[in-house]
Amino acid sequence: IERKEVQFGRAEEIVAPSGYINTDGVSIKEAGGGKVVLVDFWTYTCYNCQNTQPYLNAWHEEYADDGLLIIGVHTPEFGFEKDPANVEQAVREAGIEYPVVLDNGYATWNAYDQRYWPAMYLIDVDGCVRYKHFGEGAYEETETKIRELLAEKDRALG
Repeated sequence: IERKEVQFGRAEEIVAPSGYINTDGVSIKEAGGGKVVLVDFWTYTCYNCQNTQPYLNAWHEEYADDGLLIIGVHTPEFGFEKDPANVEQAVREAGIEYPVVLDNGYATWNAYDQRYWPAMYLIDVDGCVRYKHFGEGAYEETETKIRELLAEKDRALG
């Protein structure tokens, strides 16, 4: 199968998490081979992140059973955002049900050479980053990419 779209290389793994919410642990590598992964870098006081949240929740609801795994990587901008209790409360209030990784030491942020909140990375079943989006917007484009990668997964896994 010839792929005409851009590939950005292999996805980085979750690095040195400070903790987890909604899971006991999560791994991009372990999810691969059967899941399309959307890694979302966010922090709970970020206004732009708050605006993207309803879309992430809707995609989780719509596509989790089809093989989409959303991993929220909570990388704090301010000191008080490092407090797990504050993040847990924000997750509850936002209705987030997918796994959230606490990235208080910026290890995963740095592995992705991150600079923006929010930032989304779509990773195919082979573990390659196939789509990136920084900031708000491009929701239709992102959802189209999710559907494309899920369809590709289904064809590959037969």
